[in-house]
Amino acid sequence: MIVRSLESLLGTKAEKHGVKWHSIRLLHAEDGIGVTLADGILEAGFDMVLWQKNHLETCYCIEGEGTIEELANGTRHPIKPGTVYAMNDHDRHRIRITKRTRVICTFVPALTGEETHDADSSL
Repeated sequence: MIVRSLESLLGTKAEKHGVKWHSIRLLHAEDGIGVTLADGILEAGFDMVLWQKNHLETCYCIEGEGTIEELANGTRHPIKPGTVYAMNDHDRHRIRITKRTRVICTFVPALTGEETHDADSSL
């Protein structure tokens, strides 16, 4: 059994930071579950193109607001509490946050914790 708290992961490899974002990855590949579970904060003004070409990602918004744009067709969707969005086809997307947002995300396959976004915004 794995039991962890957000507080116990502060200052470890599980805690990741970027410009206007902060993520704590509660589960990694080494845990053997097959999925990463992350608790993320996106600050107002966050605007980034992302592409999970090696992972499928699902996010569930529990706080805040913004939009997610499907870059393949330009369709924009509002993000607000209760919204789930899943990049089920390794979709390139753009997230714009207008109000501090908290999302709970999964990644399959699980992240090792060493991944970084490439020049093409992929993970």
